[in-house]
Amino acid sequence: MRSQTHSLRRNAVRWFGSLLIASLIVPNVFGAGATIRFAADSSGTGGAFIKKACDAWAQKTGNKVEIISRPTDASATLQQYQQYWAAKSPDVDAYQIDVIWQGIAAPHAVDLKKYFKDDEVKAFFPRIVANNTVNGKLVSVPWFTDAGVLYYRTDLLEKYGYKEPPKTWEELAAMAKKIQEGERKAGKPDFQGFVFEGKASESVTCNAIEWVYSYGGGVIIEPDKKVTINNPHAIKALQTAKSWVGTISPAGVVTYGEEEARNVWQAGNAAFMRNWPYAYALGQDPKSPIAGKFDVTVLPKGGENGKNSACLGGWNLMVSNYSKAQDAAADLAKYLDSSDSQKQRAIELSLLPTLPALYSDSDVLAKNAWFKNMLDVLKNAIARPSTVTGADYNQISTAFFQSVNKVLSGGESAENAVKDVEKVGKRLMR
Repeated sequence: MRSQTHSLRRNAVRWFGSLLIASLIVPNVFGAGATIRFAADSSGTGGAFIKKACDAWAQKTGNKVEIISRPTDASATLQQYQQYWAAKSPDVDAYQIDVIWQGIAAPHAVDLKKYFKDDEVKAFFPRIVANNTVNGKLVSVPWFTDAGVLYYRTDLLEKYGYKEPPKTWEELAAMAKKIQEGERKAGKPDFQGFVFEGKASESVTCNAIEWVYSYGGGVIIEPDKKVTINNPHAIKALQTAKSWVGTISPAGVVTYGEEEARNVWQAGNAAFMRNWPYAYALGQDPKSPIAGKFDVTVLPKGGENGKNSACLGGWNLMVSNYSKAQDAAADLAKYLDSSDSQKQRAIELSLLPTLPALYSDSDVLAKNAWFKNMLDVLKNAIARPSTVTGADYNQISTAFFQSVNKVLSGGESAENAVKDVEKVGKRLMR
């Protein structure tokens, strides 16, 4: 009996020893030691924040994170991602995806309802969750949201006798013209009245859908699948934007993305800028020439009877269906999307949280007092027609931004542009 007991003990020790060695060689036995490859921002302050957060999660869990750089341009990013998805590549475990890619990404995504409890999902803005849900699958979780806003120089408005920012696009044009002329006479020959994103990419899709909607021209394709872009209000909106180019806006604005516009603005060479909230923290950096000299407000209406509009943007976190480490990748997503992480991102980068509760957080408001107005902006934000077009969204957006850019560049009339977009829209809706 004693010999049998010793034998059992020896076997147990050998078994445990073998398991311990195996765990050292293959750490995933205990759920740690995975290397998560995350396609996300890698440059600038946003990239630095993501790296810091990923490093903190890695240290906490014993895993590793490799950040795969994505292009700064959204359209180029989508092309890169689609190459991975077409190949069913396991080389990327998690993705930072745009709010408009849900229909495209759905077949390649893990259903995150498996990892996020109902109360965790309900804590996000409901309409973003709805946007991210395709045929019942939670394709991605909301990470940070966006809405187009108008930046304006408070010091210059005061200098030229304006008590408040413009309420309509017409008022903006008049104010921008007066300030531009005055600043150029004062020795700033490169000063611009208004900068925005006009390049032939998703950037101008966002700007132009704001112009069109603000004049009562709809959102290209309505939720009921009716193609409405070919209407007098949309034509008026595009003609108005064309009138800015070479007058209150530089001729080169037709090549501007977000960063090109911000660089002009932050250098102190523009009175107004349309951009996303991320530019706020950068502009208020103590080293910035415009720190303390600007504020943000809602984008103007299209005439007295128009509407305020703000294109809904934002980025989300998706776990790849082809990942070999889905559990760890989902855990990373939960960490990055936690209230603490979102709060810190809001404070450091002025990026809008996807958790409504943070808009009343005293620490967040102490750094970003203007956040108190963003809840109303977000409630009235307009979505691009990505839900109704699904996986075909890129086709309608491409047709739209190419035509709009031609109008801005003087290569096509607004009337012909909306007809061209209408043709593509009707083909997709058939």
